[in-house]
Amino acid sequence: MHCPFCGYIDQKVLDSRPARDGEAIRRRRECIGCGRRFTTFEEPERPRLFVIKRGGSRQEFSRDKVLSSMLLACHKRPIQVETLRDASERVERDLFQENDEEVSSQAIGKRVMEELLQFDPVAYVRFASVYREFTTIEDFKEIVDSVGREMLTV
Repeated sequence: MHCPFCGYIDQKVLDSRPARDGEAIRRRRECIGCGRRFTTFEEPERPRLFVIKRGGSRQEFSRDKVLSSMLLACHKRPIQVETLRDASERVERDLFQENDEEVSSQAIGKRVMEELLQFDPVAYVRFASVYREFTTIEDFKEIVDSVGREMLTV
């Protein structure tokens, strides 16, 4: 590995500790060439997971896309980015555990909705309106009513 600052090949490891709920190792390094410090993360290479889209096309799963969609649903809501990052990591981890090589975009949307419902019902409705392709006011009314019933039972 090369130093990101000077490109020198040799560094020493100053500190190693578990990261991302034990899924990775965080290493603090110091470049022998320039003396600057930087952080690296080491994690096992995961098998590739492909998403089967509604139209039948396939593309590689991207946690960044999941996070991006959650950020959009939570726009101007009082939710910390770290909360969404943790939720997107849970979605990814669950999908890799439950699926071998392929997963439908509907299954991903369902998992994201479950996560959003746990901490923000407005974000849940926003995401559902796109995921379920709402076309009428009745679609919104139905989901808002179901969220209301869900909140009353909790």
